[in-house]
Amino acid sequence: MIRKRIPMVVVLGSLAACVHADVSPPRMPMTVDGDMSSVSVRCRHRGTEKDPKHITCAPAVYETPTYWDVGDNLVFRPVSHGLHLTTSDESVNVNSLDEVPDSSWFENRIGAHDLTDTELTRGGCNAEDLLDPNSALDGSWVIDHGKGEGSQPGFRITVHKRHYLIKLEPKEEAERTSAASVLGIAIHHAVGYHTSCEQLLYVKPETFKLLPGLRSKTNVGDDKPFDKEALDAAFADAPHRDRRIRVIASAWLPGYLIGPFRYEGTRADDPNDVVPHEDRRDLRGLRLLAAWLSRYDSRSGNTLDSWIADHPAVPDSSPGHVMHYHLDTSETLGADPGGGDPFRRREGFSYIVDFHDMALDFLTLGIPTRPWDEAHQTPGREIFGYFNVEDFSPDHWKGEYPNPAFLRMTERDGAWMARILARFTRPRIHALVELASFTDPGASEYLERVLDGRLMRILDRYLLRLSPMTDARVEGDALCVTDLAETRGVREPAAFRFTAQPALSLRRRTGSRVCFELPAEWTAPDVSVVLDDGVAAGKLLVRMHDFGRGLIVTNVQRPEP
Repeated sequence: MIRKRIPMVVVLGSLAACVHADVSPPRMPMTVDGDMSSVSVRCRHRGTEKDPKHITCAPAVYETPTYWDVGDNLVFRPVSHGLHLTTSDESVNVNSLDEVPDSSWFENRIGAHDLTDTELTRGGCNAEDLLDPNSALDGSWVIDHGKGEGSQPGFRITVHKRHYLIKLEPKEEAERTSAASVLGIAIHHAVGYHTSCEQLLYVKPETFKLLPGLRSKTNVGDDKPFDKEALDAAFADAPHRDRRIRVIASAWLPGYLIGPFRYEGTRADDPNDVVPHEDRRDLRGLRLLAAWLSRYDSRSGNTLDSWIADHPAVPDSSPGHVMHYHLDTSETLGADPGGGDPFRRREGFSYIVDFHDMALDFLTLGIPTRPWDEAHQTPGREIFGYFNVEDFSPDHWKGEYPNPAFLRMTERDGAWMARILARFTRPRIHALVELASFTDPGASEYLERVLDGRLMRILDRYLLRLSPMTDARVEGDALCVTDLAETRGVREPAAFRFTAQPALSLRRRTGSRVCFELPAEWTAPDVSVVLDDGVAAGKLLVRMHDFGRGLIVTNVQRPEP
């Protein structure tokens, strides 16, 4: 058979200065990373109170005290990094479709599947994790452990042999803290991160049964007795509704917990951990999600690794693999970082210890007006602090600390996250806000408006430089893509003018699904098309290959404009 040559030389040549040509042999895209394959860890002695001769065959438990974690983020690491030149290359864990494969760090969810409202709002909870306080008998939720760390009061309960951390919130943070906990985690999970299961519940005090001799500890101060007096004081300070206490129940993570992960380097005792964390797109792109929710406390202390043994009956046995979890989003949606209004006003604009801003203030004698000087709170919505749309700039947002992965986020990393966040339509945001169960309906309306407004600012900035077209697939006799800028209304519908090189006939599918007819005479095993939506500065280069079953998309590139 004589195959017709596709006239793409001129088109691809014009892009040569913008994108590195992919000359590797075509192959199916990698959609699942191999980092969840079973590996073995060297066994060693780790005695316990019950078994002084205990041998463990899991990675070592890594502990990071709060003071050290904060100090390392604020001072030690920034000073150390300031002494050497750091360049920001592109992320490593990206497949040929310009996406992040599923892994022990990330699982494509809302970016790959059309989640139902139930899937969206359930977050990281499985059916067996769900608690029903309405049917619970008095004394059936047994308090068997005081809270070990953290800034919020709380304790551990056991229900049907399953453990939950119960977190309470003080009245001055009434409803915002618990709303941020459940809503933030649900969003992180929908995006693709592995998270804890968080449930917002209203529980009768009689449902709990306190065991004697317990102690508790927070981030500040020594541990102290956790008795009925302490429990009653915590309950009295928490928000109530019809005698029921508003709480967050966080289900215990599975596996053998081995401590938090860091946002740089790798874990030496995990053979699967081979990509430096600061070079992972899923951790770099997390900066935009943190900016959207104003999660200023993105640090190791709010993460946790767990060793999942192949034989669960012996949790710290080998072989197994490590899973990486994100925890506690209570410090989002305008949380008070402490230190009074001057610190809260700077949230999102400057690090707690910001050497750049300090130097600028020193050189200019503090005369210029800074962004936080003009930040404002919305009257009647003070529980959300300075969390609003008007003061938000995605490019300039900062957390409390300079996160090493966030600092290395490139345009491609940001565009990847923006493509995922674009799936959070206004109805989906509404469904998520309903999780907060605010007493005041006005609080729900405000939060929904702010979340949508901040998201639109992110999409306006990060969807329109590189191509926002995604989900490229051959469907029958057509190449189809979804333009997320059009889906989310980033520009008026009339602004979108879809073209292809070489010229292909355009036809529409449902919604913003755009398809280009593939000519029947295209019988070459390897063909490429350049797509343009007329709005974004960048174009989409799609490469297809016929492995004997028809054309399949094997490579997607987003050349620099």
